[in-house]
Amino acid sequence: MADGISSFWGPVTSTTECCERNYAYSSYIAEFYNTVSNIPTILLALIGLANALRQRFEKRFSVLHISNMILAIGSMFYHATLQKVQQQGDETPMIWEMLLYMYILYSPDWHYRSTMPTFLFLYGAMFAVAHSILRYDIGFKALSVGLAIGVCARRYHIGSSILKDMPCGMFSWV
Repeated sequence: MADGISSFWGPVTSTTECCERNYAYSSYIAEFYNTVSNIPTILLALIGLANALRQRFEKRFSVLHISNMILAIGSMFYHATLQKVQQQGDETPMIWEMLLYMYILYSPDWHYRSTMPTFLFLYGAMFAVAHSILRYDIGFKALSVGLAIGVCARRYHIGSSILKDMPCGMFSWV
């Protein structure tokens, strides 16, 4: 704690802390800048949600913007308190959002469309239950990296396919 400020939330119980001095500006906010930096994410997600609804995009895109808001709110709570329960409220939506990205990027080519949302939902629910009971740190990080690689690989595949179809050999280096 900075300069003898006592914490409103009690002692830090999270397993991870960022490189910011705890409670430097307020006894209510442990990591001030990490907490406040989530506000633009919430605002952009609200704008994205409004645009998705106004332009009548598929529901999965509206759900993605809502997921972004939930993730940012969970992150705000975690960085404000540095409590284990709020840490899980930050980490679990990260996994859910990665699963949602997997759905958005892979669903057009998924051969069994009805099974994909069910599988991803059950996977996310099982992760949430296991993570709340076992509270594993390494498992969360490994799963996050694996899902991120899967999302990035698919995004690269989609992007390179689009660029290769450009006229006159534009972007032929991709």
